[in-house]
Amino acid sequence: METFKAKTIDEYIATFPVEVRPLLEEVREAILNAIPDAEEAISYDMPTFNLNGSYVIYFAGWKKHIALYPITETMSAKLKEELAGYKGTKNSVHFPLNKPMPVDLIAKIVEAKLIETPRRSKARR
Repeated sequence: METFKAKTIDEYIATFPVEVRPLLEEVREAILNAIPDAEEAISYDMPTFNLNGSYVIYFAGWKKHIALYPITETMSAKLKEELAGYKGTKNSVHFPLNKPMPVDLIAKIVEAKLIETPRRSKARR
């Protein structure tokens, strides 16, 4: 039996329990508000937001949290106080499903990632 693989972020979100979907949409909206020109995609089976041919940020839903990737050392240092209340791994931050999504913090993370993301011109591709 073949495993379903979402091809769009809408399909990805639809695979989650009804009560989790609005949280995933909040994360999606926070990212799109920070980078309105982003192109949505699925990469590594996760919602991905690309700009000028380069990925900027990914998110993924899990059983107890939504994770944002990648969080670099520079970003962690810059946002140390804001990230202090959240768990994560070396390259991610986890937002628990049982708390409101910190949309302002998500926007700050995306903005910090944009500073680090090399901008490839569409003309150079």
